[in-house]
Amino acid sequence: MAPLTPSWAQPSHPDIQDVVLPTDPSQFTTKSLSKVDLPPYAVFAKMAFPPCTKADAPTYATVQMGKSEHLNLNSDLVYINHSCDPSLRQIFDMSSLNIIVGDRGLKAGEELTFFYPSTEWSMDQGFDCLCGSKKCLGYISGAKHMTASQLEGRYLNAHIQQLLESQTTTTNLTLTNGKAHTKTQDPTEAALTASLAQARRMVDAAQKALDVYVSIHSEREVSSRHGSAVGSRELGGEMGGDTRRGVTSREMSGEMGGDTVVV
Repeated sequence: MAPLTPSWAQPSHPDIQDVVLPTDPSQFTTKSLSKVDLPPYAVFAKMAFPPCTKADAPTYATVQMGKSEHLNLNSDLVYINHSCDPSLRQIFDMSSLNIIVGDRGLKAGEELTFFYPSTEWSMDQGFDCLCGSKKCLGYISGAKHMTASQLEGRYLNAHIQQLLESQTTTTNLTLTNGKAHTKTQDPTEAALTASLAQARRMVDAAQKALDVYVSIHSEREVSSRHGSAVGSRELGGEMGGDTRRGVTSREMSGEMGGDTVVV
């Protein structure tokens, strides 16, 4: 697989992301570490246009944003690896174009990962996953090629949900609180249920992110009035007050960065 040559200035997200390159470029083990602490469902980054652009066709470096739409991230966000473990991942929410912290929260030094089939239906290039999780699913090539049990309990974007529903007949894979589960029901009811669950999840995520922002902004104003600088104690470790960096030893491989090299 050809290495990825960045067309953007690096680092693209120096305040929140640290890209770790392999000692041996041929190992294809580039990964990303968080530089911030964030609570569950806070917004980690925005997939904005620009730098994002619509892709003419899917590649190993694009992200699927609709049934037949794909985008180029054109930033270091492309180095966020895949993980099969739902407790160790972020959420690429393509309806809002936000990268959202998962339900476990995020600490500085932790690797940034997400579940590729949550956005990808049939990937341009599949790969043998090396995430090392006990829940590892092995070969990853998109949600189209996975069973209902493999997708059970995982966050799926609306376009993946819709494609799954069009693929099945009597037993549909539906979303409850953003997670997949099997249930026999009318296809129209399933589609509306999925849309409602997605909307509720995004409202909840936006509210939590807003609460964090307002809290930190208020603390900074109080600190400024008292003539003191804001420190990590005042930030409460929620938005980067704790900037410890730690490199994980787990080898990663994948379509969106685990098998790419910066040159």
